[in-house]
Amino acid sequence: MKNHKNRQFAVLGLGRFGGSLVQEFHELGVEVLAVDIDVDKVNEHTEFATHAVQVDTVDEGALEALGIRNFDYVIVSFGENLQSSILTTLHLKELGVKNVWVKAQNEYHHKVLEKIGADRIIHPERDMAIRVAHHIVSEKVLDFIELSDEYSIIEVVATEKVADKSLLQLDTRAKYGCTIVAIRSGKEIKVAPSAEEVVLKDDVLVLIGHNKDLSRFEEEGV
Repeated sequence: MKNHKNRQFAVLGLGRFGGSLVQEFHELGVEVLAVDIDVDKVNEHTEFATHAVQVDTVDEGALEALGIRNFDYVIVSFGENLQSSILTTLHLKELGVKNVWVKAQNEYHHKVLEKIGADRIIHPERDMAIRVAHHIVSEKVLDFIELSDEYSIIEVVATEKVADKSLLQLDTRAKYGCTIVAIRSGKEIKVAPSAEEVVLKDDVLVLIGHNKDLSRFEEEGV
């Protein structure tokens, strides 16, 4: 299995979201190809990208010339230009790119991207809005990640109610239907903790489960 150092990433469209992705990949030490039709945007990202090139991604031949089929992940991140986003996604799938992630502008755009085979559709503003709303509404929830319409991952702070108890004693799966998949104590994180692991006050519990079960745990469990 490849680690992230060996994977090849490309970001097509260097607006706010795409540009931020390129910079974040750079911070993570990951090689990334940055592509845009606007030469000024390309020049802005040359210091962060392994390669930054000006290409019209609607041109399938130009995409093929980039060797785009060899990339493990290609993220399509155009602004308001839905036509470019849709045609580029179509070309990428026809060229055999395995993982095409696309930023969607709206539900109509989402439906079209689904039909033409986008592997993952991203709604940055909506997803962030959901996380912020959950964080503000619940004083206990530190973070919220939506996995589907019904299932999510949440991070909650351990209160005195659960402190100094083992996961076996808490038995969240039997009592609430959700599972503690990790515990963060300060800078240390324990993934897939054992049943004997003891929770301390102010530890961060990472739980996965059905939204209804997670809400019940949040209200009653901690």
